[in-house]
Amino acid sequence: MNNFDIAVVIGRFQPFHRGHATLLKLALERAARVVVVLGSAHRARDAKNPFTWEERAAMIDLSLHEMDRERVSYLPVRDLYDDRRWQATVSQGISQRLTDKAVRVALVGFNKDASSYYLGLFPSWEFIAAPREHEIDASDLRRVMFEGEDVDATDALLAGLTHPKVHHYLRGWLLQSFVAGLRAEHISIARYKRAWKSAPYEPIFVTVDAVVKVGKHVLLVQRKGEMGKGLWALPGGFLEPRERLLQSAIRELREETGLGILSVTLEGAFKDTMVFDHPDRSQRGRTITHAHFFDLGSARLPEVCGADDATLAQWILIESIPSMEEQMFEDHYMVLARFLNL
Repeated sequence: MNNFDIAVVIGRFQPFHRGHATLLKLALERAARVVVVLGSAHRARDAKNPFTWEERAAMIDLSLHEMDRERVSYLPVRDLYDDRRWQATVSQGISQRLTDKAVRVALVGFNKDASSYYLGLFPSWEFIAAPREHEIDASDLRRVMFEGEDVDATDALLAGLTHPKVHHYLRGWLLQSFVAGLRAEHISIARYKRAWKSAPYEPIFVTVDAVVKVGKHVLLVQRKGEMGKGLWALPGGFLEPRERLLQSAIRELREETGLGILSVTLEGAFKDTMVFDHPDRSQRGRTITHAHFFDLGSARLPEVCGADDATLAQWILIESIPSMEEQMFEDHYMVLARFLNL
């Protein structure tokens, strides 16, 4: 039944469960080789994306027979929050694995809901719709992992929803020290969302962020709260009701870093603003941020001190930012990349 040369399966697999295994089985039946595109790669762990791409690849490998394992390869792709660039990155990654222009490529997927729109971004590949054999979602598994108070009940649920070897892997993974922080973050986000549950409409949050450059350095903070605790981030926060966006960005910048520069000086250093509005960019819900870029030239680095929502404020060499990608909060690495051409 292998009538395609390559079948592509795209997902985050956070974690890999029996529903995902159905997609992979269909792909292996229909193609000689399978490429699993692992989304949300190269980012910091958080409650929504707790597993690295390497850990997810390991789980998938564990679920495969040895002969099938040789037919499966992995393509980690970061969240670019730009459909055109993301589609081009995936397409290029698949093209690099093709040895013949006439290779037949299939895309195997399941149209779950509006979040599955990405399946329509590859019109040159033949789409194979997979049936829904399991009423299961990765977000359900994360709730089981992070909210379950009865260890035995949690373990039994995971056993029923994952491959036996994946289940064994998860049991060990849950014993690691960083899981406590992820669990606290998950509970904090759930509490945050419950507070807005009675609103007549699903809330849309407006935030501001500040990208401040001085010579070869950019100003970052380390987060204090349970969401992204300890991760590097841009100074920023929520727009207040009577504020203009630029004034809000300057206020948040001062509150979190203690940057002692006059408003008129910062306004003079303001160069550009960009809107980042991907629906999935924040775990809090739909959050649209306006990132403001300030370039203070090659002046001496001003003194800064973490305050408010930041435990630390620090000038970071721009050339070191790429190595910090997996320590950055939400999409802040991509914001920096857009302004600083990383």
